[in-house]
Amino acid sequence: MKKIALHWKIIIGMVLGIIFGFIMNTVDGGKGFVADWVAPFGTIFINLLKLIAVPLILASLIKGISDLKDISKIKSMGLRTIGIYVATTLVAIVIGLSIVNIVKPGKGMPQDTIEKIKLKYENDAGVTDKLMKASAQKEAGPLQALVDIFPSNIFKSFAEASMLQVIFFAIFVGICLLLIGDKKAKPLIDFFDSLNEVVMKMVDLIMLFAPYAVFALLANVIIAFDDVEILIKLLYYAFCVVGGLILMIGFYLILVSVYTKKSPMWFLQQISPAQLLAFSTSSSAATLPVTMERVEEHLGVDKEVSGFVLPVGATVNMDGTSLYQGIAAVFIMQVIWPEGLTFTNQLVIVLTALLASIGSAAVPSAGMVMLVIVLESIGFPAELLPIGLALIFAVDRPLDMCRTVVNVTGDATVSMIVAKSLGKLHDPKPKEWDDNYEDVK
Repeated sequence: MKKIALHWKIIIGMVLGIIFGFIMNTVDGGKGFVADWVAPFGTIFINLLKLIAVPLILASLIKGISDLKDISKIKSMGLRTIGIYVATTLVAIVIGLSIVNIVKPGKGMPQDTIEKIKLKYENDAGVTDKLMKASAQKEAGPLQALVDIFPSNIFKSFAEASMLQVIFFAIFVGICLLLIGDKKAKPLIDFFDSLNEVVMKMVDLIMLFAPYAVFALLANVIIAFDDVEILIKLLYYAFCVVGGLILMIGFYLILVSVYTKKSPMWFLQQISPAQLLAFSTSSSAATLPVTMERVEEHLGVDKEVSGFVLPVGATVNMDGTSLYQGIAAVFIMQVIWPEGLTFTNQLVIVLTALLASIGSAAVPSAGMVMLVIVLESIGFPAELLPIGLALIFAVDRPLDMCRTVVNVTGDATVSMIVAKSLGKLHDPKPKEWDDNYEDVK
């Protein structure tokens, strides 16, 4: 009997989780049952992925840089990676602004709907939390983002999963390994090479649990929806965001087809498990180990490229988030601040969304924190900010799930482009969790 492909198992788990969540929403005590007895399995799965993210970045990046054998290649790969990431982010923002200006989802929204949303969400703890985080980030100095890259205690950085600091440390160690010579560097390189293989095998084992985990994660998301009427009122806005995200994925597929000469459908099939996990977890960081496994073993990108491009992408490349910020900012202005819809303000949105995407954390709903900064950059009235966030808060989680899929797809696309440009794209060599099981059972 033919084995069911992993992505189909995950899709089945997602569909059953959604159905189960809707059923539990109609049963007395159903929400409590899901929260107490189902949701924890999703949390365990995400914790396992986060557990291996830091050692995987450390091992892959150090091994990849040491394999380059030439410091100048690091500069070349870094400049290409950042350049392509900036270019795709600009494309995402332009797509978002084009759609929201053409469709105008905020125009003509009934005043009673605005008042209902305002009363329900304006003082919501989630909205207040986003405003406080945005305020704290805005008050930091202009070079604080640069300062935050350099750790004072790398073990603290490991514990807090501060990705940029871990990436800096790994690059620093990799460069130093090149400078001390092959003979002295070999023992440490061999250690990280072995560690990388072990962690990738952990990914294979954790992914066996993925279909059951996404069932738990999606069921928990569904029971969180408590006002269907408001969700329906915001569908016009949500469709604009989803439509823009679909166009962005289409743009990635064109890049894959034209530049790497690979089939777009083949690309989607290979990366789909990472996309589905991104949708379920809403976190690029949690999905990173799976993204790296799919890109290296199933897309054929060399470790030295994926080990650099993907961790950097999970931190600074937020195409889906940037597209969403453009649409959300203009939608909010269309509803409650139409006089702010000037060409100059929209140019400022492009620049601010680009810069904000670089500093956006790879965690759920970080995009909404960046949205506050984008709105403040164009002089959006401070007293209207809570209302603005309240307008989109009800549909933020499902849209966050969708834009995380785009973020992860963008990372995989750029890794293939960079690998192709460096001659580091080869035929895939997938590994299974039980490749050596017969030898040890």
